Amino acid sequence: MGGGGQQTEPGSSGGRNGVLYTWEEVQKHCHKMDKWLVINRKVYNITEWAKRHPGGMRVISHYAGEDATDAFHAFHPEPEFVRKFLKPLLIGELAPSEPNLDRQKNAIIVQDFRALREQVEKADLFRSDPLFFCLYLGHILLLEALSLFLLWNWGTGWTQTLLCAVILTTAQSQAGWLQHDFGHLSVFKKSRWNHLVHKFVIGHLKGASANWWNHRHFQHHAKPNIFSKDPDVNMLHALVLGKTQPVEYGIKKLKYLPYNHQHQYFFLIGPPLLIPVYFSIQIMHTMFSRRDWVDLAWALSYYLRYFYCYVPYYGFLGSIALVTFV
Repeated sequence: MGGGGQQTEPGSSGGRNGVLYTWEEVQKHCHKMDKWLVINRKVYNITEWAKRHPGGMRVISHYAGEDATDAFHAFHPEPEFVRKFLKPLLIGELAPSEPNLDRQKNAIIVQDFRALREQVEKADLFRSDPLFFCLYLGHILLLEALSLFLLWNWGTGWTQTLLCAVILTTAQSQAGWLQHDFGHLSVFKKSRWNHLVHKFVIGHLKGASANWWNHRHFQHHAKPNIFSKDPDVNMLHALVLGKTQPVEYGIKKLKYLPYNHQHQYFFLIGPPLLIPVYFSIQIMHTMFSRRDWVDLAWALSYYLRYFYCYVPYYGFLGSIALVTFV
């Protein structure tokens, strides 16, 4: 019955319509136009609803045909509120003879992480202190002001410029971690406050896009280091990683670069080009292609502020060199 499920015995709990499924049946529904997943042994059809998923279609689609119980609890701090959206999607549950996890997961590791999460919750370690993060933001703004104060008082000699670059680099790295916490909605209780401050930090202080970061980073946490699912390991044909990708490229005879020498050219095209070139181009492309004018305005405010402050000291080309360095 119903997609290969079987009817439960009268009076037994078999989910919606009393349908039971095996993992083999669930795992067949892992395609673009056919997506099922499992949460707490309940089977849900998310094929159409994935397009309306607040966290993005790709994040939830990465679990099609799999158990998403731990991801569900990790991404939703208020699971009871979210469950009301799951009810219309429920199509059945796993048969009693089926294990809790799909075959791709290590039951011992999952059990250990669930025990760890329980201990962390009991210790109240997930509770954040908004005052700490406000002070964190304050010290970043002070560093930005300090770099200008340095140039205003002592000029643009090599020593002052180097010190200014160190200060700005420190501010940028700190802003990177701060936007990370706001991007995870882990500071304020209300999501909209987290989103607002996130846009300010990543947009006005770093010149990037909050929605671009969320789109990439949520997938990274959903499927860390999984090829074709984690954007952070998408090397754009510049590098081949892991055990399967080199084999696939060999079979397809893909030779964009001399991959047998990638350990030598990594330091030439990897870190030096990642943020100033690759990320910058991708961020702008994402904002324009998706017509994300709000994030674009935040990002442009960073560049307007930066050039307004530093062009009088270094000129246009000098300011570009400085912003590329930091």
